[in-house]
Amino acid sequence: MSNKPRVYPYIPNSVPEVKAAMLAACNARSVEDFYAEIPAALRMVQPMQLPEPMLSEVRLKQHVERIMARNTAANEVVSFLGGGCYQTHVPSICDEINGRSEFLTAYAGEPYDDHGRFQALFEYCSMMGELLDAEVVSVPTFDGFQAAATVCRMAGRYTGKRKVLLAASVNPDKLSHIVTYGRADLDFEYVAFNSDTGQVDLDDLSARLDDTVAGFYFDTPNYFGVIENGPAISQRVKAKGAMLLTGVDPSSLGVLTPPIRFGADLVCGDIQPLGMHMSYGGGHGGFISSRDEEALVLQYPSRLFGIAPTEVPGEYGFGDVAYHRTSFDKRENGNEFVGTAAALWGITAGVYLAMMGPQGMQELGEGMMKRLCYLEQRLASLPGVRLAHGSSAHYRECVVNFSRTGKTVAEINQALRARGIFGGHDLSETFPSLGQSALYAVSDLHSQADLDALVDALAQILQGQTA
Repeated sequence: MSNKPRVYPYIPNSVPEVKAAMLAACNARSVEDFYAEIPAALRMVQPMQLPEPMLSEVRLKQHVERIMARNTAANEVVSFLGGGCYQTHVPSICDEINGRSEFLTAYAGEPYDDHGRFQALFEYCSMMGELLDAEVVSVPTFDGFQAAATVCRMAGRYTGKRKVLLAASVNPDKLSHIVTYGRADLDFEYVAFNSDTGQVDLDDLSARLDDTVAGFYFDTPNYFGVIENGPAISQRVKAKGAMLLTGVDPSSLGVLTPPIRFGADLVCGDIQPLGMHMSYGGGHGGFISSRDEEALVLQYPSRLFGIAPTEVPGEYGFGDVAYHRTSFDKRENGNEFVGTAAALWGITAGVYLAMMGPQGMQELGEGMMKRLCYLEQRLASLPGVRLAHGSSAHYRECVVNFSRTGKTVAEINQALRARGIFGGHDLSETFPSLGQSALYAVSDLHSQADLDALVDALAQILQGQTA
């Protein structure tokens, strides 16, 4: 093999002569001169443990394809996975519109290359506002986790207080993100959930609320699929002058009361259920919404789009509202740094909402609840199986407890995989108090036959039958 220097087409400035010219322009003797200020303790002194390089694009492509072939996609089996990313029906029009070049490639829709992107995002925000019963809706943040983390920081800025209470029934990964993102400015405490109902423990909430609390964050439906008692929570939070911060699954709002109606100050969530495929954990986009109060609006870090008349009668323009509060204007002095990674998903969600309309969203929610109710009834009939929070109302998801069956969730999921079924998320490590429990989710893709197939497979597994 030749030892001559290699020039890599995907690595800029890898030509030796170009490197030499750049070093000379900086009066540097070597590349190491650029790293001289980094302390030795922070440097990796030994070589990285990397595999042998692929010396051609075709070999690399073959290698990656062999790795990918080991995966089993959710659309190849019957899947009951959920917990924040859902396999739902994506209408063809969603893929058609978000693949159009004026939306797919336009960076942020500045005036010189807008091609309707500002209007599309304004329409998305308007339809989300109707769904949420909110006056203000932001363009998408990176994902729902980021939206939740941001509303906590917004509450801290708005109230001038550091303490934020978090419901322990929130997705553990989301909690981790909230704490990581907010810990520089906020102090967090967890509010327990009632093990029988899966709802927020109202007594524990009342005990932790005081005049130092900026806000309380909870989801409804929560991570267990349980619908929280929003009015009761709101009454306690508002009595102490704290803000009510609520996460919601937007697909549920065709049948459930929007949180703003029971007093939520900031409502957030993820738009993935609104026309987005599951794709290695994506695509995701987070929304934030609220009432139209200037002091509160000025806490938004992300872009807000509005409509205004132009000089031409009957023609309107779409643009940024209160642009001066963003990091695009203030850079490091903005409320928070924001990017544009999820704007395309906002347009996609707008297409989905426009196609579904109010009746479609109602039918979607009703169908989800009917499927879950049927599945819960059938699961509860299996020997040793019980619903962990059977006394509460659920949406989309429920926690199924297998502790009395003598089998672990891991064993059951492995046996289901052998039958072409993805079972629920194993909660035995993240929520050990729930024992051998799993989180099962339904979607608009599930037929009655799919639900029956799951229950029949579980019955066989619990009886010791092999696939």
